[in-house]
Amino acid sequence: MAIFVTRTVCWAKFERACLGKKSKAAISWTFRHGAIPWNVLLTASTILIITRFGITRGRLIVDETDKKRSKAAKFIYKIHKIKDKASGGYINGQKLVFLFFVTDLVSIPVGFDFYEPDPVLKAWKKNDEKLKKKGVSKKNRPPEPPRNPNYPTIAEIGLNLLRQFKVEHPSIKIDCILADALYGTRAFLDEASNIFGGVQAISQIKKDQNLVFRNKKVKVERYFSSYHGVEQKMSIRGGKKTTVIIGSARLHVCSHGKKRFVIALKYEGEKDYRYIVATDLTWRTLDIAEAYTLRWLIEVFFEDWKINEGWNQLTKHTGEKGSRRGVILSLLADHCLQTSLGLKFVTTVKL
Repeated sequence: MAIFVTRTVCWAKFERACLGKKSKAAISWTFRHGAIPWNVLLTASTILIITRFGITRGRLIVDETDKKRSKAAKFIYKIHKIKDKASGGYINGQKLVFLFFVTDLVSIPVGFDFYEPDPVLKAWKKNDEKLKKKGVSKKNRPPEPPRNPNYPTIAEIGLNLLRQFKVEHPSIKIDCILADALYGTRAFLDEASNIFGGVQAISQIKKDQNLVFRNKKVKVERYFSSYHGVEQKMSIRGGKKTTVIIGSARLHVCSHGKKRFVIALKYEGEKDYRYIVATDLTWRTLDIAEAYTLRWLIEVFFEDWKINEGWNQLTKHTGEKGSRRGVILSLLADHCLQTSLGLKFVTTVKL
């Protein structure tokens, strides 16, 4: 309730909101030292929602988002320099990878983790770029250091979240896994699909990636400029129909080393195509394209979560406990809100 009222995870604001019935010191002590099973709270809440709604299947979405932090911040967990999409420069911040569960009744966050780049690898890349500009040949430059397992990549974090969901909710049938272009690699798509027994995994590829057509390499963009799509009506997120131009082919993607279902999609009013790639070749073109529209639900969640659910508005708790527990509290608030709205919807439908 305090999160909803103050839109923060801030003990001083909580104290004022409850008119001093709970002091900020007492709330802080409970947050840091109370006998609360933080590591299972989000899982327990997810199980409660799944049980209450009778959910047996759904889709999983993997994506990441940033939290801007002060340049002077030193004790915030896994803070590092990140690219600022708005300005094109760099800012201090945290990057979180989320796993989002989409069902016909309710859509909720079910897992998250923080990403931090490997500092040794980061320093090597910076030095390697300097040496390249000076014209130093590759054989005379320091070799790439081995990756530290304590600093997994964003895609590896996404796979770990998928594995965790499979272990915690073994009875849930997953229809497909959705992710944006960052995860559109062979390693991620194949492993994500295999975790759930070979389900459909859908992502995007870049327009300059190579395909094999008639034993010749051709860029994705070049191929679909020669084989134009057709105008069709497509359902967006299970709702209204919209006009799209869509073309598809089952082609060998060079970077993946195997055949994929590749789709070129352009919405009405757009100039450029986006290129979708899928692992299961048996699905229909429209089924893949319509399933991929569900990926935007996690963007809606990010916007609502950042505005209304506290953690992104004001949370300065230091250390790993401060960040992880703050996010858990915020996501539990999201579960609470979604459950209340979902139960009202179910009750209305029954009536």
